[in-house]
Amino acid sequence: MLACVDVDYRPDHAIAACLTFADWLDSSPASTVVSRIDDVEPYTPGQFYKRELPCLLEVLRPFREQLDVVIVDGYVWLGEARPGLGAHLYEALGRKVAVIGVAKTHFNGALAEEVVRGTASRPLYVTAAGIDAVDAAANVRSMHGAYRLPTLLKLVDRACRDG
Repeated sequence: MLACVDVDYRPDHAIAACLTFADWLDSSPASTVVSRIDDVEPYTPGQFYKRELPCLLEVLRPFREQLDVVIVDGYVWLGEARPGLGAHLYEALGRKVAVIGVAKTHFNGALAEEVVRGTASRPLYVTAAGIDAVDAAANVRSMHGAYRLPTLLKLVDRACRDG
């Protein structure tokens, strides 16, 4: 099972969303879960994962045993030895589930595969743990949608914003 996740922050809580799907080419999710998380850590510069990771783990909980790959909005690696949100999620999932990070902006020092989709002029930046980054980038490139951001990544973003 494949999943993509995202979190939206409100003044007193967060909304986490998870869309599951079976194939990289899918245009719609097999299932959607949206969770409200009331106990959210404050943002700490350089330690964003401490805020977002508990939200992601909560929304992934119903699928944890079936997951093969999770896509996060952001980076898995911020540099060669500097873990990002995705690396922390990979560790929290016991290194049993591959994690792919898809970022919309370049992070200085991150070694990311650039993926240009559709007619976009700006790339997406793909990093990964538990799967080769080149293969992860090819999977993201193949995802449904004619635009820069794949359809399911747009939908998960919308699900947590609307939640």
